[in-house]
Amino acid sequence: MNILVVGGGGREHALVWKLSQSPRVGKIYAAPGNAGMAQLAECVPVSSEDLAGLLNFAKSRKIDLTVVGPEGPLSLGIVDEFRKAGLRIFGPARSAAEIEANKAFTKDLMKKYGIPSAEYGSFTDRGQAEAYIRRQGAPIVVKAAGLAAGKGVIVAETVEEALDAVDLIMGKKAFGAAGDVVVVEECLLGEEASFMAFTDGKTVVPMVSSQDHKRVFDADKGPNTGGMGAYSPAPIVTPEIERQVMEKVMHPTVEAMAKEGRLFQGVLYAGLMIHNGQAKVLEFNARFGDPETQPIMARLDSDLIDIFEGIIDGKLDSVPIHWKKDPAVCVVMASGGYPGTYAKGKEIHGLDKAAGLNNVMVFHSGTAGRNGAVVTDGGRVLGVTGLGPTVAAAIEAAYSGVKEISFEGAHYRRDIGARALERGV
Repeated sequence: MNILVVGGGGREHALVWKLSQSPRVGKIYAAPGNAGMAQLAECVPVSSEDLAGLLNFAKSRKIDLTVVGPEGPLSLGIVDEFRKAGLRIFGPARSAAEIEANKAFTKDLMKKYGIPSAEYGSFTDRGQAEAYIRRQGAPIVVKAAGLAAGKGVIVAETVEEALDAVDLIMGKKAFGAAGDVVVVEECLLGEEASFMAFTDGKTVVPMVSSQDHKRVFDADKGPNTGGMGAYSPAPIVTPEIERQVMEKVMHPTVEAMAKEGRLFQGVLYAGLMIHNGQAKVLEFNARFGDPETQPIMARLDSDLIDIFEGIIDGKLDSVPIHWKKDPAVCVVMASGGYPGTYAKGKEIHGLDKAAGLNNVMVFHSGTAGRNGAVVTDGGRVLGVTGLGPTVAAAIEAAYSGVKEISFEGAHYRRDIGARALERGV
């Protein structure tokens, strides 16, 4: 089979890595890809949001299956366009991807179908949003309703901070059109976890649990990022929590989307807040998480092609999905200054040494090739992932890889997976 993977980050590298292990795969292309993916796939200079360019490429190279990584092309309707052209593609249609692309729609959907989430209000009028904040008080959460690359959520500790957030989103348009509508919701207490499941619109199969680290500095300090690392399994997601989430969140949401005429086929990702044994939904994503995909793919013990085709054909219930028992931990190495401004083009050293270690996988996120060298090309640069018989062993493997890699300004957290160790796992 000829495979096209759309995207250029760590999540897509992990997917390419896993797809390359399938005996059914012949040639893999990545658009636009990165320096790491180039070792397993042919990278093509087509943007992940250039739908016409991607479609033309898929037709010209006789692509048998396209796999979409990021939310952008899904929200633009890449799945619809490929299907119209008679091409097989993995991911939700545009109407279903709105569960991520429009937070106001999603909050209304959860309210309508009784899916546990935070109390909220959504506003197109800035004055009404500010009045709601003053009535509710703080702490409170202010969100741009549209896609903002994981950065359009502001947790405000005071009313003043919340009002500033509304000004940033609706007044200064920091996130562009994504801030035309703002969602203001109660600040939930507890611990976050990521819960992803495969679904063909009827059958829902949970993946192994995971938890990412959003804050840029150790001990969850500093601003939010796209994710500074992740580990799987997440002990906060106990068997009881998993049962509860499947019964009260995942199945009802897939059923709700079908009832709304938005059949969801792909990966449904629920960002959860867990408190006192109860889980509530912070948000939904319509695709694999990043960096959660890296440890999850490291643990997947089934052919990813079989899973993707089962979903596309509506036959997920007939596909066996197996997981390795060994935990996995991913440590993100970022550019200095991320998530603020940062420099690009810094040469990366030690990649081969790190990749040569036992139970270590180096997934590239923001990298590029230049004059025979690999250089930084983004905020999150690498996701060094370790596998081991225990969480502690997986942490040790991941950081052994990190120690071999260097580039100017490199920054990473030193406590990825610490929460799991605190629980004695």
